Amino acid sequence: MITSVLFDFGGVVLSSPFDAFNEFEEANGLPPDFIRTINTNNPDDNAWAKFERRDVDPAEFDELFAQESEAAGHRIGGATILELIHGKIRPEMVEAIRRVKAAGLRTACLTNNFRPSSESPPEILEVMALFDEVVESSKVGIRKPEVRFYEIALEKLDIDASEAVFLDDLGINLKPARAMGMTTIKVLNADQALTDLEAVLGISLRD
Repeated sequence: MITSVLFDFGGVVLSSPFDAFNEFEEANGLPPDFIRTINTNNPDDNAWAKFERRDVDPAEFDELFAQESEAAGHRIGGATILELIHGKIRPEMVEAIRRVKAAGLRTACLTNNFRPSSESPPEILEVMALFDEVVESSKVGIRKPEVRFYEIALEKLDIDASEAVFLDDLGINLKPARAMGMTTIKVLNADQALTDLEAVLGISLRD
């Protein structure tokens, strides 16, 4: 029986930063998905991973990412990446969170992020406040897809994995959750995600 819904933030509640990456690449004559490719190389210990775990500060990330991108053929500072990652709130997903809670289910946000929530824009904090629990990589020092990250979420909610459905836009983040026993939904867009979640929960999440 599903008792809790776990949401990724960027790419699920927010529009995907990958769209901004692609626009930057096209505008600057870079190969498509160049930035994503850098982030998939050495994924557990690259600049991106270190920053999400708070192992390095913004200045160190700026230089480390520049080195990694230069080695791949095109130098891009990490500061540029940080300017690109902020997506737009998807109002239909926010409404879905409210309806999930109204149905008596618990909610959690599982996010790999870079900065403390106290520094987030007010509109982001307002959405974050809807969740019963929030697990942020920059605070716990662990990131998806590390298994311990999901274990922390389950412990906060005091549930078994089989009671949770987890939505994320990256398959690599869904794989360990599914192996633990969670129901998983890969988010391609908001409409598809809500259709799939409605099927799992058996409730309407939109008008």
